[in-house]
Amino acid sequence: MKAFYKLNQELDKFILSFGPKAKFSKAKELWEKATELMSSLDMSYYSDDAPLISDTDYDLFVKKIEKLEDLYPDLRRDSPTQRVSGTASSSFNKVAHKTPMLSLANTYNAEELLDFNLRVLKFLDWPKDKEIGYLVEPKLDGLAIEVIFEDGHLVRALTRGDGTTGEDVTENVKTIKTLPHKLKTLKTPKLLELRGEILLFKEDFLELNKQQEEDGEATFANPRNAAAGSIRQLDPAITAARPLKIFFYGFGEIDGVNFKTHQEFEEKLLSYGLPVNNQAQICKNIDDVVKYYKKLESKRHELDYDIDGVVVKINDLSLQKTLGTIAKSPRWATAAKFKPEQAQTVVEKIDVQVGRTGALTPVAIMKPVKVGGVTITHATLHNQDEVDRKDVRQGDHVIIQRAGDVIPEIVSVVFEKRAKNSKPFKIPLICPSCQSVAKKPAGEAVLRCLNPLCPAKIKEGLKHFVSRRAMNVEKLGDKLIEQLVDLKLVFKFSDIYRLSHKDLEKLPRQGEKSIQNLLDSIEKSKNSSLSRLIYACGIRFVGEQTAKILARQFETLDGFLNASEEALLNAHEVGEKVAKSILEQIKNPLFKKELHEIVRLGVILKTEAQNKKQGSQKLSGLSFVVTGTLEGLSRDEAKDLIELHGGTVQSSVSKKTNYLLCGESPGSKLDKAQALEVKVIDLKEFMEFIKN
Repeated sequence: MKAFYKLNQELDKFILSFGPKAKFSKAKELWEKATELMSSLDMSYYSDDAPLISDTDYDLFVKKIEKLEDLYPDLRRDSPTQRVSGTASSSFNKVAHKTPMLSLANTYNAEELLDFNLRVLKFLDWPKDKEIGYLVEPKLDGLAIEVIFEDGHLVRALTRGDGTTGEDVTENVKTIKTLPHKLKTLKTPKLLELRGEILLFKEDFLELNKQQEEDGEATFANPRNAAAGSIRQLDPAITAARPLKIFFYGFGEIDGVNFKTHQEFEEKLLSYGLPVNNQAQICKNIDDVVKYYKKLESKRHELDYDIDGVVVKINDLSLQKTLGTIAKSPRWATAAKFKPEQAQTVVEKIDVQVGRTGALTPVAIMKPVKVGGVTITHATLHNQDEVDRKDVRQGDHVIIQRAGDVIPEIVSVVFEKRAKNSKPFKIPLICPSCQSVAKKPAGEAVLRCLNPLCPAKIKEGLKHFVSRRAMNVEKLGDKLIEQLVDLKLVFKFSDIYRLSHKDLEKLPRQGEKSIQNLLDSIEKSKNSSLSRLIYACGIRFVGEQTAKILARQFETLDGFLNASEEALLNAHEVGEKVAKSILEQIKNPLFKKELHEIVRLGVILKTEAQNKKQGSQKLSGLSFVVTGTLEGLSRDEAKDLIELHGGTVQSSVSKKTNYLLCGESPGSKLDKAQALEVKVIDLKEFMEFIKN
């Protein structure tokens, strides 16, 4: 985005030097360039779900355009600053909103919040000694949506679009599991137009990106893009497969029910069975609003989802009506944004890493820098399309942040600091590990090494095989795996169970005790299960849950290896793509031979039925969420115990959760459990539960 940064500098120079000699023609020229670029940025953000610059840079850019319009008011007449950003996609039917979906004006600190309050009081001519109440809640970073209920039934869902016209995405929105299609009430309102936000929780975002990479699909830059991209799928089945969530916070037209306050409105939604954010709070005055803003900014990383600020609204709906709107924003509300947790650093080089499926992934190796209290040195660039879109090169100065407060992400390049001899980066068509020719399979977004004997693929596959949720060889870490492969002691999964004391003596810095501990952990891992082995094999599209489904369906290793396509498709949640991937593996005689060899070497594969017999089944029919640090027990071990005794494990708290197993430093899951009145138990209570 060289053009963006260059134009930014021109705007700054013109505004700062503005005076009697300033020419309108120059201002108009700058304004035309800036508004054209603004429209292009809006298209990338709202329609393509691929932002080209950070939200903060965009907001500051728009403020400069507005400043130019303040200097020359005639420019404002047809300006995009006077309308809601975005446009309705041509891929979906366009439908007009009965009342516009407005955007919020932004504030960026406590002082600006105080200024907002003063403007409200002045407009209302409010007595100085009388307090005015606010409802405050997190500003969710997702996709704005309107969901319409008629006579208690969900009839339509529209994106914001340009604020007056949105895209009809009803069938996709109906797949969101937390959204009821019928209101829980005997007295149903005739019309209820609700405004809300569709989003992905951080943990689900990480899992989705992991699956996207394995599937050869483009990964998402952040949870907001992932949510927007999911809703804009032309196939609702794809949307349904993604763990989207929705929260409601506003309304358009309403007929058949009345509210006096915004708090009353949100409480009514809860009684209807509709999801509302449990972090919302009433503040009696602006000082309490500032306290809430600062508190939420300090705990934003503890939340399960992305937020970029706080929304502040007048609680009294009659006062909202009196205040009305100005241009594209309501006077009665503001978005108080947090300072972006970003930093500037230098890309020292771009490495290409090879994953266990052969995917070639460019990774920026950067000069260490702290972002949000975490030192960042690496950031994935996903694929060539992403590299080209951001134009990241070796030696560039870049702005980085943590997407979803988790994944290091390069936001943009500081082009004015780029070296003149800089060259675009291209992923080589040769695998950096084995020098085989890399290819991009049809319909996929990533280059792959197709050599089954590629050392990098072997190493990554082995790392997955021995991981905790797979075969759980505790003492065999990543570094040891790499050493074993480099020394040609291990080539395939079964080689792990052939390792001898003499073999391990060849490893550097391995004493007698370390060698024995490693041999003991390998021996211990032989007591396993069919589902663990299926998952450990790393079959594309087969995650841990699918592996458990397959183990239940086919019961034995031979039953699985001899499965037909029809039998696979009859398994719960196994579609054509997954079935095809499994068939490619189990029809391979080398794959069959390898799994039989693992069993011959002493691995015992308990069936799911045998696992159930081993447990008490006291947790059958109960669902759990695990949070915090449990003394003497890892989260994975806790999840294993729950499943061993017949329970199910959920990733997030919902009304359907029976228990929250809570340790030290639990974060926001505890708050949500308490708000939903989910029973909270500690480890001691849990262990007594399964013993008695």
